[in-house]
Amino acid sequence: MSWDTWIRGFTDYLRLERSLSDHSISAYSGDVEKLASYLSEEGRRIPPQEVRQAELIGFLHWLHSLGIGERTQARIISGVRAFFKYLIMEDVIRNDPSLTLDSPRIGRKLPDVLSVHEIGQMIAAIDMSKPQSQRNRAIIETLYGCGLRVSELLQLKVSDVFQKEEYIKVTGKGMKQRFVPVGREALKHIGLYLQGSRNQTPAARGFEDHLFLNRRGRALSREMIFIMIRELCRSAGIKKKVSPHTLRHSFATHLVEGGADLRAVQDMLGHESITTTEIYTHLSREYLRENLLSFHPRGRG
Repeated sequence: MSWDTWIRGFTDYLRLERSLSDHSISAYSGDVEKLASYLSEEGRRIPPQEVRQAELIGFLHWLHSLGIGERTQARIISGVRAFFKYLIMEDVIRNDPSLTLDSPRIGRKLPDVLSVHEIGQMIAAIDMSKPQSQRNRAIIETLYGCGLRVSELLQLKVSDVFQKEEYIKVTGKGMKQRFVPVGREALKHIGLYLQGSRNQTPAARGFEDHLFLNRRGRALSREMIFIMIRELCRSAGIKKKVSPHTLRHSFATHLVEGGADLRAVQDMLGHESITTTEIYTHLSREYLRENLLSFHPRGRG
């Protein structure tokens, strides 16, 4: 069987059995396609079941020669490892050639966050005279007030909002669902949106229960959320590189800085491992250090 055939099977496995998003599936399959491309360029026209660690080491060197950064290399190797695990599950191979492959060593990059003041500046930059302003306010309040991924925000349904209980039901990675508490500001603006422009926007067929709709009554796209946030930051004079995920990082960082229990933050973010959540303790320590250096009389040197 050809590489294309195995990659199609891998793609089906990721979609049907692991329930990954289209974006993640595209990234994983693209990683394997890069490996196939490398082998073809090297004249090694071998099927996946004949790949050995030596070929994978050569593949890593090839990625480096293309100027691909270590962080991206590590992500590509992660996709390749997932592919060989799939081949083992399908009884195509018995030994995983990627098992002992060393990925590039990379440090953990601390994500950018916005201060509470900058969040306020963003919200203040929303022009409430425009038709979609209440929807946009509700989106920013929900992203920051609940720490959602942009994909989770876009999947929210009207029926996922439990206003009386002050919770929303979130569908995260792998279609896993969790209940996340909602702050009163977010709930207030979701309610205003539902009573106002959402109620006045005829939903297209199949989108009747979607919470956030575009002007045509369909689901919003990721690109629309990115553009909206970028324009708000520009209007607010915020120079940082901000994305929807920045609001998620800011949500978690501000909770940890305020003394929230790390396990509670883990549950709200939908992290499988507490080690993923622990990055926000590093952010909090850095925040404290910056305050010491800035404001303590003997911290400035």
